Amino acid sequence: MITIDNYLDNHYVNRSNWLRAAVLGANDGIISVSSLAIGMAAASTTREPILLATIAGLVAGALSMAAGEYVSVSSQTDIENADIEREKKELQEMPESELKILAEIYEKRGLKKETALIVAKEFMENDALAAHVRDELGINELNQANPGQAAFSSGAAFTLGGVLPLLVAIFAPVNNMEYFLYGFTIISLIILGNVSAKTGGSSIKKAVIRIVIWGTLAMALSALVGYLFGVKV
Repeated sequence: MITIDNYLDNHYVNRSNWLRAAVLGANDGIISVSSLAIGMAAASTTREPILLATIAGLVAGALSMAAGEYVSVSSQTDIENADIEREKKELQEMPESELKILAEIYEKRGLKKETALIVAKEFMENDALAAHVRDELGINELNQANPGQAAFSSGAAFTLGGVLPLLVAIFAPVNNMEYFLYGFTIISLIILGNVSAKTGGSSIKKAVIRIVIWGTLAMALSALVGYLFGVKV
């Protein structure tokens, strides 16, 4: 017997919130920290300034990602809650108008006018607020993000991504370190693209190409800045 839970398990949309935050965090961690390290490596002959900049970028970036996600998702949640409260008030003050709005929504989705009205009435009798929140406001459990979860996912993913170039900065030879960083970063981005595509059920080729192109561009520009300044420390 097919249940709604089994149905959702066979689809990927229910993973979109945490997957977006995790992929964005890891991608940003790899590219940001690598780009910073490459820029420093292009302008430095010693390891210490490269490590200092890399660690600082890792810590600051992780905290920034976590804070940014928390504030962003919290703002979204506040707006959704305000809309829900407004909908509660409207249902109390003008239930007939709200019934008409709901019926029109179903009619636009393809139901006959009479059928749409019957469906709207049944939903209103069962749980009027839930029906309007879902169908009028477009808010449901799948697209409601949790601020704490989003912040943790982004911060942790950024840290994991940023640790990879940090390890290269620690162990790779200082001479031509930028080339080691670039090669290792591209490999990491390809792996991340594969994992995110498989987890989200999307095209692996598109995910890899997209992530590698933007990563290469960011690192190339960072290296150019380092070479242009040419400050050897």
